[in-house]
Formats: sequence, structure tokens, C-alpha cells
Amino acid sequence: MKAFQNVAEVQSFIAEEDIRIIDFKVIDMKGRWHHLSIPFERFNDSVLTSGIGFDGSSYGFLTVEKSDMVFIPDLSTGFVDPFADEKTLVFIANIYRLKDGERVRFEDDPRFLAEKAENYLKAEGICDRALFGPEFEFYVLNHISYRTDTHHMEVRIDSEQADWNTGNTKYQNLGAKVPPHGGYHVDLPMDSSYNFRSNTVRLLEEHGVPVKYHHSENGGPGQVEIEVEFATLKEMADRTMKLKYILKNNAHLFGLTTTFMPKPFWNEAGSGMHIHMHFFDGDKPLFFDPNGYSQMSETALYAIGGILKHAAALMPFTNPSTNSYKRLVPGYEAPVSICYGTANRSAVIRIPGYATEPHTKRFELRSPDATSNPYLAFTAMLMAAIDGIENKIDPVAEGYGPFDVNLYKLPDSERGKVKGLPANLIEACQALEADKEFLLKGGVFSEILIKNQIERLTKEHYQISALPHPEEFRLYYEL
Repeated sequence: MKAFQNVAEVQSFIAEEDIRIIDFKVIDMKGRWHHLSIPFERFNDSVLTSGIGFDGSSYGFLTVEKSDMVFIPDLSTGFVDPFADEKTLVFIANIYRLKDGERVRFEDDPRFLAEKAENYLKAEGICDRALFGPEFEFYVLNHISYRTDTHHMEVRIDSEQADWNTGNTKYQNLGAKVPPHGGYHVDLPMDSSYNFRSNTVRLLEEHGVPVKYHHSENGGPGQVEIEVEFATLKEMADRTMKLKYILKNNAHLFGLTTTFMPKPFWNEAGSGMHIHMHFFDGDKPLFFDPNGYSQMSETALYAIGGILKHAAALMPFTNPSTNSYKRLVPGYEAPVSICYGTANRSAVIRIPGYATEPHTKRFELRSPDATSNPYLAFTAMLMAAIDGIENKIDPVAEGYGPFDVNLYKLPDSERGKVKGLPANLIEACQALEADKEFLLKGGVFSEILIKNQIERLTKEHYQISALPHPEEFRLYYEL
């Protein structure tokens, strides 16, 4: 990780480290990095003043007839790519549009939204920084193939440690298989991706992504987790993109593949991206009160109230895939109830019971997953929290709890009193359409970005819902 102040510093580093290629990473609306590379000889002041042109419509921005945009690298984000054959210096770039011949920040650039939200937090006088700490759950697999034709639909997934391989005689089978739902903290040799993860964690540390820990997770066919240290909103979104890049490319070097799909396996644990959040003003933690519920301050509870009130509207940004809603079902430690509680993994918001010190006091939003664009997901979450604080949204008065019981085991009469998350992507889009004003405050989100997100996700919902499912043939073919 290398933060540069100007072009001269970059050019000096290029000479010292024998850099051959400069690579620029640019985020699209879905949350994928695109990239463009130039020879090191072409890196000069014009890259920062004029930028590099690209077609914004191919990234999901603007329209085809008004798609000329430029990106300009953020020199504070430099890192040397550990996977490139030619030594490559990488920068994350900001997106600009052309207005009256001038280059101005594109208002819907996801990185710019993150900046605007952080500035809005300060401008409203709430505090000077919000810290985010995601937990990244994912599967490490040995094979993935899929095919969707008019006459043939198929997915094949395999994991070396999966229980279904206990009887495999095609190779020397050494056992060490993990039973369904039995992967939580399993040790070697059953934890077959351990060495890959440790190697990846060292790469993450070397490239500016501090890691708290990594371990195997509940899902038997190779589910694991990497939890990272806290950072501010935009910085954490940058780190999230870097983590995905390093993880996926390193997996290929190990002959493995990884997926953040929330529900790749039927009848197995889904993968979420639980997001921890707390606020600080200077060195003062704002979420701690020794006399509050679970030692949470009034400010923290209002933030919880805001996120829970807007929980459904957040989901087109925190859970933007049709697959997201196959994870959010009862019985798999995935939350479906819009409420909060201490150490309660069945609630949308959990207050960690072990976080008892003032500077560690926080809450965790458990519904998001990593199919989201991290800039948009973290920004939407922050805007909901700000709305809760400014409007003093009391989660108790709103009926959100606290619930310190297993919500899955509540009697039907009681469970019915607790609001549930949207059951699918179209319901989430409808919730956002009805509840978007909190996102528009301070000019953080724009109407057009929200409109485009709803249109894109609605199209995906109907695209998937129109596909016959193999299980439907078992249910209905002979009727």
C-alpha cells in the first residue's frame, strides 16, 4: 500500500521499484472493478488534469448518447499488484463527467457517494467519523460449472471437504470430510482451505487490508470467513474491493475458486456480509452508555431505530441479487425479523454481547451480503443511521424490540407482531420506491441513481422468475 501526494512521487517510485505498467481500477454500479492499463512512460501530469476517457454506459452510468466520461486516479490508493507478470502499480480511480467543457465529479460515482455521506455526517454535527467492520463469508470451492439453455439447465459445484465426497473412489480419498452444517471452526485436516486463506491474509495485510481473523464457517462444503479491522466508510469500501480482488486471484493460483453468492447450496448455510458500525467524535465513542440497554447510548439506539425503520428500503443496495433472498429464510442463522437484541443472531440488528468496552461498543447489521456494491451499501446504511439520530427514531417505541429470544421459536401469535424483511427482490425495490427520502438528504444519493437501481433489479427479478426450475419438473411434470 502506497499513498502518493503528487505525480513526481509516483514517478520516483516507478523508477525505484522498476514499475512497468500503471493500472487503474474503476467501479461500476453492480460493484465490479473494471480496469485499464498504460505503460509507465505514459504516466504524467495529464493523467491527473485531463484524466482518461471511457464509455460510462458500459459501466451502467448515464445513457449511450451521453456516455463520454473520464476517470482520474486517486493517488492515495496505490498498491503493487501481486498477480501481474509485469510489475504493476495500481490506483483506484474517481469518475468525472464533462460539463461545459470542464471535468466535474460524477454525482453518481459510488466512491463520490461515500465521500458525500461522510461529509454529510460531519456537516450535521453528529460526529467526525463512522467506522465500519464487515465480516466476509464465502465458499472456497474446487469446481463450478453452469449452463442455461432452452433444453438444458445445470449447475455442478464441488468442494474437496464436502460430505458428498466421502464415497468418492475416483482418486485416493483421504477422508477428512465435513458434515452438512458442521464446518464451524473445524480444524485441519478437515479445514481444507486453511493454507490458502492464511496465504491470502498475508497478502491482504501487505496491501493495506488489516485482518482481525479468519476461520471456517458453518457450511460444510467449504464455507469460511475473513473479518477485517474497522475503517471509515470510503476506506472500508476500497478495502472490500481490494479484498475481493486479492482473494479471487489468489484462489486461481491455488487451483481454487471462491464465491460470495449468498446461497450457492440448497439446504446449507448461506453467506452474508454482517456489517458492524460505531461512531466516534475525535477519540470519544458515541455508542457507549453504561446505564443504557446493553450499554448502548441514546445516539446508538436512535441509529438502530433509523436502520430498522428503513431496513426494507436499504435492501436494493445491501442485498441486490435474486439469490440474496434465498439466504434470508428462517433456520440458517440469517435474519428475517426487523428487530434488534443483544447477542441475538436471529434479529436483523445484533448488539455483540462481548463488546463491553466504550471504544468497542457497536451494533451489527446482519442482513447484507457481499453481492452488494460496498460503496452504495455502506453509504445507504450510514444515511439510515443519520436519519434515525436526527429524527430520534426510538426502536422501542417503533416496536423493534429489544428481543432477547430466538425469534424463530416464537409462537405464531407473537412472531406475527414483528415485521419481516422483503421476501424477494421486487418487494425490496417496492420498499425503496416508497421510502427513499432519507437517501436523498445532503445530495448524497440522486433520484436517477435510485431509479436506475430499481429498474435494473426489477428486470433481474423478472428474468430469473421466468426461468423454469428443475424442482418444478418433479412437482408438476406429471400433473
